[in-house]
Amino acid sequence: MARRIGWSATAGLAIGLLACGGPEQAAVADGTPTGIIVDSIAPIPDGPLGDAIRRGRAILLATKDSLPDHVGNDLRCTSCHLDEGRRRDAMPWTGVAARFPQYRSRSASVDRLEDRINNCFERSLAGTVVAWDDPAMRDMVAYMTHLSTGIRHGDSVPGQGLQKGSAVPGDSLRGASRYGAECARCHGANGEGTPGFPPLWGDRSYSIGAGMARLRTVAAFMKHNMPFDRPGTLTDQDAQDIATFLTTRPRPDFARKAEDWPNGDAPPDVAYPTRANPRTTP
Repeated sequence: MARRIGWSATAGLAIGLLACGGPEQAAVADGTPTGIIVDSIAPIPDGPLGDAIRRGRAILLATKDSLPDHVGNDLRCTSCHLDEGRRRDAMPWTGVAARFPQYRSRSASVDRLEDRINNCFERSLAGTVVAWDDPAMRDMVAYMTHLSTGIRHGDSVPGQGLQKGSAVPGDSLRGASRYGAECARCHGANGEGTPGFPPLWGDRSYSIGAGMARLRTVAAFMKHNMPFDRPGTLTDQDAQDIATFLTTRPRPDFARKAEDWPNGDAPPDVAYPTRANPRTTP
């Protein structure tokens, strides 16, 4: 079983490491970071349940430090799910527990929330699954379920998922130039990452099987959340160009990628062939 550090130690690592791990977000009068979903968030209760929720939040904020045997790169869960998983248009966890179980075409199966979490551990964190009965899994589910307090099963919440990206075509050469101007100061000239900011390609980044390896996903994410110090300032063309460039960069393989979308319904931006879509191209 993986070594885990306790809430107090992990929380200390997590303080100030919101979003992609950069500077602390601005706060409104009640101390809540701006730009996040707050409508459905209830106070964390006292007692064992509250302790589990806090541990789960700490694990998601400092995933590699908390679960080093399950993380194979330099990302953490909140590298993509910004502001403790509560930011609009950044795949928030607010309401996520109310949307599972759900059918997912990539696996052609009905998945529970634990399956979805492990999907990210294997693909986005280039690591290994966490057992369903592992206390760490229970704690992560407790935190995500807490963020769904008051949300009925099947309901949507404002800012859920990612807004649909632009249909404008991207250009990788322009994207390389815009990456240097807008992204390299945080993520490194060669996508290697910098202290507090995750790598975007290379051996320490997310795998080819991760959602962020898809053009439409990364373009939509960047359009609304990047650059980190000036979110929302990229044009549709900027986002498409940078995303087109990023999807050409090398990254870790995902060994089971050929098994994805077994019913042959892979989206058009999947960057690798599958058995059911042998000629799929980005």
